[in-house]
Amino acid sequence: MLRRLQYCKLVVADFAAALLAWAGFFPLRKYLLQEVTAAYFTRAMVAEFAGAALLIATFWTLLYTLLGLYRDVFRKSRLSEIIRLARISVLGVVVIFFGLLLDDGVSSYQVYYKTVTAYYALHFMLTAVLHTWAVSSVQHLVRSGQISFPALLIGSNALALNTSRELRRTGKHLGLRLVGFVPIGEVINPELASELPAQGTYAELPTLVQDLQIEQVIIAIEPSEHQRIQEILALLEGVPARISILPDLYQMLLGSVKVNHLFGTPLIEIKQDLLPLWQQAVKRGLDVATSAAFITGGWWLYLFTAAMVKASSPGPIFYRQERIGKNGVPFYIIKFRSMYVNSERLGPALSSDHDPRITKWGRFMRKVRLDEFPQFWNVLKGDMSLVGPRPERRFFIEQIVKTAPHYRHLHRVRPGLTSLGQVKYGYAETVSQMVERLKFDILYIENMSLAMDFRVMLYTLKIILEGRGK
Repeated sequence: MLRRLQYCKLVVADFAAALLAWAGFFPLRKYLLQEVTAAYFTRAMVAEFAGAALLIATFWTLLYTLLGLYRDVFRKSRLSEIIRLARISVLGVVVIFFGLLLDDGVSSYQVYYKTVTAYYALHFMLTAVLHTWAVSSVQHLVRSGQISFPALLIGSNALALNTSRELRRTGKHLGLRLVGFVPIGEVINPELASELPAQGTYAELPTLVQDLQIEQVIIAIEPSEHQRIQEILALLEGVPARISILPDLYQMLLGSVKVNHLFGTPLIEIKQDLLPLWQQAVKRGLDVATSAAFITGGWWLYLFTAAMVKASSPGPIFYRQERIGKNGVPFYIIKFRSMYVNSERLGPALSSDHDPRITKWGRFMRKVRLDEFPQFWNVLKGDMSLVGPRPERRFFIEQIVKTAPHYRHLHRVRPGLTSLGQVKYGYAETVSQMVERLKFDILYIENMSLAMDFRVMLYTLKIILEGRGK
């Protein structure tokens, strides 16, 4: 309850600042436009002002929300917040100018410059003051221990001991409260064991995070132990806790390490939010709009393809198959049937370039990706996205994770109609090739953006036009 109040405090502070800024700017704007008369303070004018002020304050609050200003409110830097507010205020003022102020009757463009500058200065100063007050209030609760986050240390050597002591000294800025450590290997540093309780084995990590209500996991083992770190990250896939890794000097030199607080311990934090909220909204909006437009506008292509599938071999037009989607949730993918009926009577099998199970028309469909077109319905439903890692069957996933446990990383996002792995590597004919293709999908997830999606879609279109599908 106390934490939820802090979010409300920040939102109310920003809403009030936007309200006060418009209240101050409204008469100033009328003065600059020389519209202040004896009848200025009429009931109609007051009603106009109140309605506009509430609308403007709501706009600013929604803008801050979309741009992620209310994420992670307990670990904010006041200076960083002021810089962000200055940038966001520019965007918001420009939108308001073109939406409300551009229609003002002015004698010269200098009046526009004055009104925009005055509103920006007034809004930014009031928001900076009230927002900083709210952030400082939240930070006080964190540093005093009234709000804290249970943290679990993974590691049991001298490095883990030093990390534990460093976090005890500097962790109060982030509200971290170490509740114990998880030993790695058989050797446990005796000083660490005397300072922190051991909490099971690392194989039990998902259960420990849940039972101890852990909100932060710090991996404090040698960064050179890549295989062990990979196993730990695979175990932690899907847990709600934040995950951080202690870096080495090489990673610091590469610029991988980000320090959010000047006095905090340098850590590499595994990204939880792969896209800003506004990009998530735009991505989903594009998925829905594109799929709806293609399904309604391309009905003739669907009818033609359906007729050709029916004529190519006996059997149904569409093929439904269970795949694993976001967060490991299964769903049924829909395709135009490109193989003969009962092609997998001996069990699941991947297709190859000269697979005899594929019909002649099916081979053509695969070259131009025509068999994938019914998946626009999956995109419209929300099972898939236009761009994302291609979904696989559970049968093959269980084989992949034996050699590449980080495959589960792909389940953080919706699977896609097309993917970076598919356009860069192509279709995989074996499990080893699927593992090889995995690096491109991981690369996509770590660099997710709308710009990346557009690049993948353009490259996919190029492959379709050249007929270079499988």
